[in-house]
Amino acid sequence: MKYYLILTLLIATKLTLAQSNFKKDSLIKNPNFDKSLAEELGADEYGMKSYFLVILKTGSNTTATKELTSNSFRGHLDNIFRLVEQGKLIVTGPLEKNKNTYRGIFILNNIENIDDAKKILQSDPAIQNGLLDYEIFTWYGSAALSKYLPFSDKIWKLKP
Repeated sequence: MKYYLILTLLIATKLTLAQSNFKKDSLIKNPNFDKSLAEELGADEYGMKSYFLVILKTGSNTTATKELTSNSFRGHLDNIFRLVEQGKLIVTGPLEKNKNTYRGIFILNNIENIDDAKKILQSDPAIQNGLLDYEIFTWYGSAALSKYLPFSDKIWKLKP
């Protein structure tokens, strides 16, 4: 019995060591790694970082006048452009009509914590006026995501 227990422990130890060595040996070092770019973008060792993913949804205000709605959504678009210029918003866009009343998404960049993200969202007139509401999630994605913005600015013909 003792022999069986010792043999089982040795096999388990060997398998654990083999797995941990496999993991270390299986990591691939990137020959294109650019340390200064990674640091500039705030990337971790995997080229990733945390963002705040915001799901915009229909707000609770169902009695807004046409004028308030129009002004609020004009302000919403102006706010989006301001946040993009500040580097705080790197992805935005509407969603198709859906049963969840989700209206669009934001990915907020270089925001320290969820309270700061909420303050930024409260600067949006459509949110202030209850026409939009939101849910916030921490999202882990490529730190290079913001690098698409200079290209996106070169492909639009009309600005809303």
